[in-house]
Amino acid sequence: MTKEKYDASKIKILGGIEAVRKRPAMYIGSTGKAGLHHLVYEVVDNSVDEALAGHCSLVGVTIHKDNSVSVEDDGRGIPFDIHPETKRPAAEVVLTTLHAGGKFGDSVYKVSGGLHGVGVSVVNALSEWMEAVIWREGKEYFQKFDRGEPEPEKIKNIKDAEKHGTKINFLPDKEIFTELVFDYDTVKHRLQELAFLNKGIKIVLIDEREEEVKAETFFYEGGVIEFIEHLNKGKEMMYKPPAVFSGEKDDVFVEVGLQHCKDYYDENVYSYVNCIRTKEGGTHVVGFKTALTRVVNTYGHKNGLIKENETLQGEDVREGLTVVLNTRVPNPQFEGQTKTKLGNSEVKGIVDSIVVDGLANYLDRNPAAAKTMIEKSMLAFRVRAAARKAQELERKKSALDTAMLPGKLADCSETNAAKCEIFMVEGDSAGGSAKQGRDRKFQAILPLRGKILNVEKARLDKILTNNEIRTIITAIGPGVVTGLKGGENGSGDKETEVTEEKIMKELRYHKIILMCDADVDGSHIRTLILTFFYRYARELIERGFIYIAQPPLYLVKKGKQQKYAYNDEEMNKLVKEFGKDGVGVQRYKGLGEMNPDQLWETTMNPETRTLLQITLEDAEVADVIFNVLMGTEVEPRREFIEKHGKEVKRLDI
Repeated sequence: MTKEKYDASKIKILGGIEAVRKRPAMYIGSTGKAGLHHLVYEVVDNSVDEALAGHCSLVGVTIHKDNSVSVEDDGRGIPFDIHPETKRPAAEVVLTTLHAGGKFGDSVYKVSGGLHGVGVSVVNALSEWMEAVIWREGKEYFQKFDRGEPEPEKIKNIKDAEKHGTKINFLPDKEIFTELVFDYDTVKHRLQELAFLNKGIKIVLIDEREEEVKAETFFYEGGVIEFIEHLNKGKEMMYKPPAVFSGEKDDVFVEVGLQHCKDYYDENVYSYVNCIRTKEGGTHVVGFKTALTRVVNTYGHKNGLIKENETLQGEDVREGLTVVLNTRVPNPQFEGQTKTKLGNSEVKGIVDSIVVDGLANYLDRNPAAAKTMIEKSMLAFRVRAAARKAQELERKKSALDTAMLPGKLADCSETNAAKCEIFMVEGDSAGGSAKQGRDRKFQAILPLRGKILNVEKARLDKILTNNEIRTIITAIGPGVVTGLKGGENGSGDKETEVTEEKIMKELRYHKIILMCDADVDGSHIRTLILTFFYRYARELIERGFIYIAQPPLYLVKKGKQQKYAYNDEEMNKLVKEFGKDGVGVQRYKGLGEMNPDQLWETTMNPETRTLLQITLEDAEVADVIFNVLMGTEVEPRREFIEKHGKEVKRLDI
């Protein structure tokens, strides 16, 4: 074997576009569905930046028959005069060069979502082709690009035109993306979100791919008020309309909308910086939560609604609360290009100050709303206090104590949580087969009896007394089920955060696998468990620890030949493959019908099984679905069934 010489000739320098094509996930997160849609968002964000600067009122997004997308706005248009340094048209520089654009100086864009200046150039690099049409100063400019490179004719055409704006049309590159079909509802959700956050801006979405063209317009003069009402649709409110206030300090604009739901106990905070959703929060969210708790306590004590010896915690005030926190920051510092968490330390104090003034003013002007808000918070406070006392009294014997694992848990011998997995199995029968079939070194089995409590309809005290939920909490590690714990700081001023370190320290298994029967009851049990995790241990879903096992539905046999089928299509294919004569088909109605060897071979063996990882792409959409399907209101659920019932081809009852 000859050793290859390692010298300077082996060092490769990747240019901007080449670097993007080589490592696309660094710039757009992934090359799957999320990354594909990120291309649209990058282009749309540029149009929204024009709107934030006061130069754009209409944005049009069209998905064409060939699955290319065009985004057009009525902004100023990208300059296309010759750039002094590169001697090329400025538009070409912007569309082909990373970190080039008008967002690095304060004079052009006061605030911007596309801060890093890589947006459109990345879209260009990852597209099979891209076309740019720009209308500016009475002229029309057109240029086409091939996988990020300008076509030989630098400027195909410049002609007179009266309109102004920019149109970007691109086709994602099949050499880059594993998913090439845009999902209408995914794009729609983001555009509707942008219209809510920028009142007065009209955004039009058109889908030309089907025979009947879809077209929707999003325009909200109420902005954040309408956003809150949209999020809380179908829920009974404690007060109407939502509380909305805003302010600006040191060029940081803060707009807040909030409203408490009557029969819901989880909190939903939707935070944005320059129209970019910050799913992991950041300093602006900490500032808001701190101020909210302090203002409510101050108002309650001042007006005799809270006793002097009582102090609400943050969790009490935020129980059943829906919040939209819309901020605009001149120089935001995000964690990475995907912008999931704000890091600017100065923003915390600014948001805190604006929320204190705005919320205090709202409560003073709306005493009835203030009273209902505090009454709900006090009820949460008393329930949480009672739950804590009960936990303290029973700590030694309680199922919430990590020192006492549930008796029905068959634990594994491995102590490294990263190598361990737990199967939550429906019923004792299936649990018995799973215990016999498992690998005891790293696989734990937790049989669950019947259907657990629907936490979407239950208060904290009822949840804590449910045996199956207590068993689940104890088995996986009580410290990671933060929604049931309550804050440590009595004043609620210090915002407690679930850190990666805490999750890793407390979690006993890095794979939590739901293994239920492949029937309606099994699906219901799985949904109930997922509802619990979503509402009270969402971090486990967000960090990718929750999975669904995929047991087979059929065993197809002919003589000594046998194969498993996971759906009707596979079963019919195997029957045809084996030949109809002498073929036997066994339908597994439940996991308990499978012997331990079969369960291991099909569902538990890491080398042969299929697991579905539960991901959370959009918390707002997920919240709506959980609310509709698992909540207290019947009418929204009926409407959902009527709308989607026709999509069900076979119903197992």
